[in-house]
Amino acid sequence: MKFIVVANWKMNPSSFREAKVLLEATRKAAESARHASVIVAPPAIFLRDLKKGYKGKKISFALQSAHFEAGGAYTGEISLAQGKDAGATYAIIGHAERRAAGESNEDTRKKVAAALAENITPILCVGETKRSNSGEYFGFIKEQLHAGLADLSGTALGRIIISYEPIWAIGGEKTMSPRDMHEMAIFIRKSAIEMHGDKGMGIKIIYGGAATESNAAQMLREGDVNGLLVGHVSVNAERFASLLQAIEGAV
Repeated sequence: MKFIVVANWKMNPSSFREAKVLLEATRKAAESARHASVIVAPPAIFLRDLKKGYKGKKISFALQSAHFEAGGAYTGEISLAQGKDAGATYAIIGHAERRAAGESNEDTRKKVAAALAENITPILCVGETKRSNSGEYFGFIKEQLHAGLADLSGTALGRIIISYEPIWAIGGEKTMSPRDMHEMAIFIRKSAIEMHGDKGMGIKIIYGGAATESNAAQMLREGDVNGLLVGHVSVNAERFASLLQAIEGAV
């Protein structure tokens, strides 16, 4: 069994020289992790050269964001076709930080469909900003899922990764409990089944939101997830290596 580990570098590091050093450290850690499939999402400006310089087989590359249009007057944007040409085989879609900047559910719907058309695997992020005992956040998550998965056939569902990221945990050190994640995983699968039938049962789900070397193993053992979306820990080579080692202990 292999767990999916997405290293989302966000807007780090500040130079290509540092990015090469970080990728080399990530490569060494990935090659020692027999039960992890590592996907690196660097800043797009570094993607092509990092992919070109990488000679191994353990790491794949992802876009942190992309526009759903193939081209046109979209200053500052990157198309999925351009990302694919640079070496990306995955794309993060609907990350909480992108949604906070204005990305809508309708945008995610179009981006998922566009990614699949380019044979790029979408990593669709869903998650609530806060939660209360009333459980209204389930409706919020369902709305995001229904938008992101709306245009899919049942067979395409197997090509998508859902990343659940409780926004209130992003960037910190304290994750949600594996028990709560297990409950959310059941809800995500149930929502997918409502839309696309039994194929929704096999949808891949990963957890993002303060995923660290301290909580990774327990989340993978008890949270009913297929992997992790890792933020700030992924740009710390020593901590990321420790996280991958912790995953080995979760198998």
